[in-house]
Amino acid sequence: MSETKAVIGITMGDGAGVGPEIILKSLQNQEIYDLCHPLVIGDAKILNRAKAYVNSSLNVEAVTEDQLGSLNYEHGTVYCLDLNLLSEDLPLGQVSAEAGHAAFEYLAKAIDLAKKQQIDAICTAPLNKEALHKGGHKYPGHTEILADLTGTSEFSMMLSAPNLKVIHVTTHVGLIDAVKMINPERVYRVIQLAHETLTKSGIAQPRIAVCGINPHAGENGLFGYGEEEEKVVPAVQRAQDEGINVVGPLPADTLFFRTVRGDFDIVVAMYHDQGHGPVKVLGLDAGVNITVGLPIIRTSVDHGTAFDIAGKGIVEEKSMMEAIRQAVELAPKKQ
Repeated sequence: MSETKAVIGITMGDGAGVGPEIILKSLQNQEIYDLCHPLVIGDAKILNRAKAYVNSSLNVEAVTEDQLGSLNYEHGTVYCLDLNLLSEDLPLGQVSAEAGHAAFEYLAKAIDLAKKQQIDAICTAPLNKEALHKGGHKYPGHTEILADLTGTSEFSMMLSAPNLKVIHVTTHVGLIDAVKMINPERVYRVIQLAHETLTKSGIAQPRIAVCGINPHAGENGLFGYGEEEEKVVPAVQRAQDEGINVVGPLPADTLFFRTVRGDFDIVVAMYHDQGHGPVKVLGLDAGVNITVGLPIIRTSVDHGTAFDIAGKGIVEEKSMMEAIRQAVELAPKKQ
């Protein structure tokens, strides 16, 4: 029996940013249509406006939810589930409540479609957190919206770049709050999520390395106040007792180099910048953001709305294309 292509819901993100451009640039590639059925969830008028920025000849066709079961998804036509939330003259490169609210609604619609199995995975273009808040949605970002609207309490952000995967114990909180939030149960659960995610992807016994919190992972109490012994070591030992191939806490200043070298399959980072920094050094256009622990698959570009270059047509689409590829790879397989 042949495998049916996955329908990937691609949310447009903030319409004042580069989301429409990276979507159009990605969907100009036949490869994407060979892999999946891409459905943009956003505003058709904004996609049409962006065609001029990227010199695209694609046909943007606005569709309704009732039509989703009858689309043929041929290269050359971009189907947009048109929520019609933005004005045609939305200013580019500016924070606006209008665009922030719309970005939330695109994601909420995608989550609803995934729950109803009308799409198989979600791939998100970037939103702007300030605009999101101005639009009345007080979330730190995509990940927290997804968790809230799916009723998920245990989740984590995983970043994937060439030769490096990183999963986070904490993400969008201040550093002092992050250290307070780290505890053995949360560290253990993130180790579990890393193990489960990589096992499902085909790695039989993934090699997991856990960062310390302090410089040199505390160096036996020389740095910090015993955070590693209190918050990290019990989680690592518990996971090891269950047969998970995990080591740590290890000094973060050398661990990422060792992982890129091939010593480990994934790093458990303690806080946002500890994990994001090394991934972004490898290239802003190469990273993909994956939310693990959700009942639905969600991937994303690992860059922001890039307001400074919106409308110039110079943004790279590599991260969006890789995010679509990984959404297809992780999506439930249909016959």
